[in-house]
Amino acid sequence: MALSYNYLLFCSLVLSAIISPCIAQTSFRPKALILPVTKDASTLQYLTQINQRTPLVPVKYTLDLGGQFLWVVCLEDYESSSFTSPPCHSAPCSLANAPFCWDCSDSQPRPGCNNNTCNLLPDNTINGISFNGPLSMDVASIQSTNGKNPGRVVSVPKLLFVCADRFHLTDLANGVRGMAGLGRNSISLPSLFSSAFSFPRKFAICLSSSTKASGAVFFGDGPYVMLPGVDVSTSLIYTPLILNPVSTATLLFRPRPSTDYFIGVKSVKINGHAVPLNTSLLTIDKNGVGGTKISTVHPYTVLESSIYEAFVKAFTKELANAPRVESVSPFGACFDSTRIGSTRVGPAVPQIDLVLQSSDVYWRIFGANSMVQVKSNVMCLGFVDGGVNPRTSIVIGGHQLEDNLLQFDLATSRLGFSSSLLFRQTTCSNFNFTSTA
Repeated sequence: MALSYNYLLFCSLVLSAIISPCIAQTSFRPKALILPVTKDASTLQYLTQINQRTPLVPVKYTLDLGGQFLWVVCLEDYESSSFTSPPCHSAPCSLANAPFCWDCSDSQPRPGCNNNTCNLLPDNTINGISFNGPLSMDVASIQSTNGKNPGRVVSVPKLLFVCADRFHLTDLANGVRGMAGLGRNSISLPSLFSSAFSFPRKFAICLSSSTKASGAVFFGDGPYVMLPGVDVSTSLIYTPLILNPVSTATLLFRPRPSTDYFIGVKSVKINGHAVPLNTSLLTIDKNGVGGTKISTVHPYTVLESSIYEAFVKAFTKELANAPRVESVSPFGACFDSTRIGSTRVGPAVPQIDLVLQSSDVYWRIFGANSMVQVKSNVMCLGFVDGGVNPRTSIVIGGHQLEDNLLQFDLATSRLGFSSSLLFRQTTCSNFNFTSTA
């Protein structure tokens, strides 16, 4: 525990030394920041946009909740007078845990190709592509917020990120230039922003279920207010975040813990009845295998095969009034939706509970987050089979996160979650993005 505390203290001091002098030019220090998040209709990825470089240009990213850091394609079309690469073994390289030096073979240095800088491994977590890329710095601007509206735009003159090659963009949404990592890492966006502006090491995501309206990611503490004036941070349920001691990244230079966010699911219930499953799959073993993590790069929750089979069987039994119909990929259990009614929280189907540290602490999933309408008269259970022996037994995907607020407290290693905001007669697309600055 002392080692962990000392390491976090070291990271905080290093990060302050890197960033704080750069923002001292303004007396305004925001209490929180906000980025709008949209859902891409084609890929079902969640996208955000950050203004970067000099002069500022908007850069589109795929949001990666467990991603290690911000990475962007630099080797082409990157023009900025404020771009720099930190020297190898410098403080930024130490903060990024990037001990290896990088030399570019080209004679003319440029963004993404500089000599004597440190090297990391940008990871496309959609498809597992990972390769070398130099640590870099440039200007970024982002809107502050009071939790109700966007406020003044603030800048970080030396925001750390990693340059990647164009092939890293394979399978990402059209127009995307990289991935925005929010993971448990010293140079992820939550860590960088909280250190830059000295606000709490917390962030929250609220993903919209609509491809036509924006959700949000908040950096800093609440309130998080959705129209018509509902502070959705006031009714959160809390559970510990679990550290997986083995990285889940595609490639690593050195062994280190995972940057993904894991929670301790102890059992799964449907309409209050426990699903019979091998509970050993719900714990993380010494090799980092098993457990439950939360992901924005998986569009639907993925279950290990034996869990999936027991889950579908139990759900189908509880939904006896709706006959099964032919499956529609990628789903394995589909139903005649003409036999399913509707409620305030979506289709009238059995409730799903992910039971956490005790029987009275659970994440309840209602029809809006469990079912997917795939045809006019066909509705599918929005969970997919992850096969035998996956790295992680349960991966809670984007569809199950939509219109739920999730707050990640990095200082106390705690997750706060709201369950469906539809019960409170609001949604994640109801943040008022009209600026008051």
